[in-house]
Amino acid sequence: MKKKYFIPAVLASISLVASSLLASTSANAAATGTLADVLARGKLIVGTGSGNAPWHFKDASGNLVGMDIDIARMLAKGLFDDESKVEFVQQTSDSRIPNILTGKIDITCQFMTINAARAQQVAFTTPYYREGIGLLLSKKGKYKSFAELKAAGSKARISILQNVGAEEGVHEALPQAKVLQFSDVPLIYSAIDSGRADAAATDQSSVGWMVAQFPKKYADGGAGWHPMNYGCALKQGDQVWLNFINQVLNEAISGDAYPAYAASFKKWFGVTLPSPHIGYPRP
Repeated sequence: MKKKYFIPAVLASISLVASSLLASTSANAAATGTLADVLARGKLIVGTGSGNAPWHFKDASGNLVGMDIDIARMLAKGLFDDESKVEFVQQTSDSRIPNILTGKIDITCQFMTINAARAQQVAFTTPYYREGIGLLLSKKGKYKSFAELKAAGSKARISILQNVGAEEGVHEALPQAKVLQFSDVPLIYSAIDSGRADAAATDQSSVGWMVAQFPKKYADGGAGWHPMNYGCALKQGDQVWLNFINQVLNEAISGDAYPAYAASFKKWFGVTLPSPHIGYPRP
């Protein structure tokens, strides 16, 4: 009876496959809670919107795009090394928290402002953007900068979306300006196009988006105030899941995944971010 011999290369290959399977099994076994569920499912389920450029909206082909969508894909990349392994659940702003609490989604990424009241219901991740009020100017307009608007005093007319505290928000930076409130966002831009308003007070991210889309038509007033942090939100009490998401976001903002975050920032806000400081890990 002839003896059978294994070729060394075959043994090495079998050993490599076995080691990989063992490492994968060990990693999944170490995961708990939502992290374990997501890994076992093979995709991330993210709640987001679909009508607020540059955060989440549909492009000409009907695909969801925007900064929030890119953030979700960065999370999928961290989970599966594949940014496509994410399912988006389109939701309204008032569904952001309920859909988390009922387990319909794993996480919400939908330009959600972090505040103490909401943090009593959900856990927030590390911020991935700091929003604020900015000023959009028409290049055909009378005033060319925030300084000129402030110097104009009560002669300056500022359009803004009608809301509780809208006038007070404008007066934080331009205390004497006349505030014109409108019922819909497009109307605040139409007001500066027609010359009815000298500037539109809106989210700083929207200012960046409008300037990036229409560089010959609009300009950034050069001022931002009333800071608000945006973060993703998830169910409270799942520290392993929160720690993992924060790790992915931190690496995107200032670590080895930074190029994707910087490219997204440039695409949606028209802003080139400085490279992360090398050495002491400061922002």
